[in-house]
Parts: sequence; C-alpha cells; structure tokens
Amino acid sequence: MLNKYARAFFTRVLTPFAALLLRLGVSPDAVTLVGTAGVMAGALVFFPMGEFFWGTIVITIFVFSDLVDGNMARQAGISSRWGAFLDSTLDRVADGAIFAGFALWYAGSGDDNTLCAVAIFCLASGQVVSYTKARGESIGLPVAVNGLVERAERLVISLVAAGLAGLHTFGVPGIDILLPIALWIVAAGSLVTLIQRVVTVRRESAEADAAEAAEAAAGQTAADPSAAGSAGRGSEGDR
Repeated sequence: MLNKYARAFFTRVLTPFAALLLRLGVSPDAVTLVGTAGVMAGALVFFPMGEFFWGTIVITIFVFSDLVDGNMARQAGISSRWGAFLDSTLDRVADGAIFAGFALWYAGSGDDNTLCAVAIFCLASGQVVSYTKARGESIGLPVAVNGLVERAERLVISLVAAGLAGLHTFGVPGIDILLPIALWIVAAGSLVTLIQRVVTVRRESAEADAAEAAEAAAGQTAADPSAAGSAGRGSEGDR
C-alpha cells in the first residue's frame, strides 16, 4: 500500500541525487550493490549487538538505493532486464538480512526464543510473499492484488520500531517493547498478504483455464461446423 504513494514521493526527492551520480560516472548496478552491502552491514553488525538505533540509521541511509538505482537507469535510458533482475534479487537479500539480524539478537543476548521464531517467520514469509507474485506473473497471471503488508510496509514497520526501541540504550524507559510488537504485526500481516495472493492466483488461474477451454471449444467448432450441426440435431431427437 505504501509503494503507491511513498515510492513516487521519494523518487521525486531523489531525482537530483540520481542525476549527480550519473554525472560522476556511477552506474545503477554499482548503487544497487553498495546499497545492499550497506543494509546487510547495518542489520548483521548492529542488530545482533542490540544497537537498534544506529543499525536503523545505517540501514535507512542505504535502503534508498533501491529508489536511486532505478531512477538513474530511467534518466540514462539504460533500463534492462538484467538491472531489474539484479535489483529484485538483492532486495530479497537485504530484507532477509534485516530479519536475520533481529533473529540473531533474540537467539543470543536478547534471549527470547519465541521472538527469534517470529523474526524467522517474518524473514521466510516475506520471501514467499514476493515469490507468489513473481511466480504468478511468470505463468501469465496479473496477480492483481497488493496485499495488506508488502515490502514497503515490512520495512517501515520493522525499522521505525527498531529505531525507536534503540532509544532504550539512551535511557528512554519501556520503549524497547515496540520491536516485539512490530515483529508480531509484520508476521501477522505477511500471513494475511500471503493468503490474499494465493487466493488471487487461484481465482485468476481458474478464470484463465476456463477462458482457454472456451477458446479451444470455439476453435474446434469453427474447424468442424458439421460436428456442431450433428450435435444440435441429436439433441433435438433426444427431446
């Protein structure tokens, strides 16, 4: 849901920066790779140590590369299938690293196996939610549903909560509860989104199969009109 509005806004804001990088000779692929590396470092270095505030700051800085690289490609007129593939693939890597960082914290110093399991579920469900849309589109279906919690929602909810929870180390009491709440929300929302997409693909595939069967029947009738006539006379005799 946030993709529709937030992406358009930040794309406009980041357009001058994207143009500057192009003038400096930086390629969109390089931005994609550096951005993913930065997100992974922020998640897998800071989060397992419980440094949620600084980890979120680092991740937030680099996560905007997902908007900058595409903007650069459009401005330079070099959009390609490879660029789209690389961007989508590394998005999954970055998302996995964020929730892996949460899981490592709760498996270690955070000492909470339940929240560790919730973080792992968020990691896995996020990958599957993305896969369902990609797989549905690969077999020719539109997958015309956005879902309750997509990538933008997962990132915003989890990172805002993590950043605020990190203020606990600066002496803000009780605020660390926000991260567990956010993880439960993302887990539940991802499950709902997964169900929405599976149901949509099931409906669209049934409609596509029915349409193909109708076209095949119409084509057979057109190829052999006598069969239709014989079938019609037979039905009249039956009556």
